[in-house]
Amino acid sequence: MTDTGLPPLPVPFLALMEEVLPPDLRDACLASFSQEKPTSLRLNPLKGDPDETRRELESAGFDPVPVSWYPLAFTVDGERRRALTESPPFREGRIYIQSLSSMTAPLALAPEPGETVLDLAAAPGGKTAMMAAMMENRGRLSAVEAVRGRFFRMKANLDRQGATMVRTYLTDGRSVGRKCPEMFDRVLLDAPCSSEARFTRLNPESWAHWSPRKVEEAARKQRGLIRSALEALRPGGLLLYCTCSFSPEENELIVNDVLRRDGNNLRVCTVDLPLPNRRPGLTRWKGKELHPDLARSVRILPDRLMDGFFLCLIRKLPE
Repeated sequence: MTDTGLPPLPVPFLALMEEVLPPDLRDACLASFSQEKPTSLRLNPLKGDPDETRRELESAGFDPVPVSWYPLAFTVDGERRRALTESPPFREGRIYIQSLSSMTAPLALAPEPGETVLDLAAAPGGKTAMMAAMMENRGRLSAVEAVRGRFFRMKANLDRQGATMVRTYLTDGRSVGRKCPEMFDRVLLDAPCSSEARFTRLNPESWAHWSPRKVEEAARKQRGLIRSALEALRPGGLLLYCTCSFSPEENELIVNDVLRRDGNNLRVCTVDLPLPNRRPGLTRWKGKELHPDLARSVRILPDRLMDGFFLCLIRKLPE
């Protein structure tokens, strides 16, 4: 990696990236950790006409650049982020500042109006609000968060976004499957993780609390959450498991465990997202063969616009 004068990323993290990134793209991916990304936003059709909101942003000088794979997503110059948060469209909930990688999760799960949907680790609520918009506020959407402060921040975000269909629950997601067995048509589990994809050399605090032990701690929680998610999912339903981590211990190995244990009742589905920076999930790690269906999962590689992300879409087969 070219020396930019910025603080170096942790050595164990660089070793991880050496193993999980494609060799031909490794330098470009690592360079993205030294770049200031543009601010990305989503237009919210629940609070206003998206075309009118876009024109208002243009008139205010934000110059929103469209994102090719999602018509409601735009980017603006990163230096205008604060001004964006002070603008009427933001204050009124007509836009939501959200990473592009984060937007891929609701798109992959594709909830439909009238369905019963669960967001199992929902704070700060951006994906929940996006799903409410996709569902046109019709159906039932339950949002669960275990941390009290994050829960109330989520409620405020959902209120501002006009997500009136959402019911919020302050509880540990690991208990939901037992309380609500086979209740939901679709479940989104953006699992709490080590947040490796959010590292940036522009801010060493972004990795200040990271360590391989932190990855292990996150994986223990993720195993409990995915079991709960599958319990809560009705037969025939879909679970989208995702993280903003690169470590296979938080991604493919979590899914591999449930596939090995209950593979006759589960199928990994293809995630249909037209992204040039997507790669298939790993099917081998540290000399261990993983379930071959993990090739259908997706690793989004970091670039000048997007953070890294992992997505795996699982169908629970009808009994």
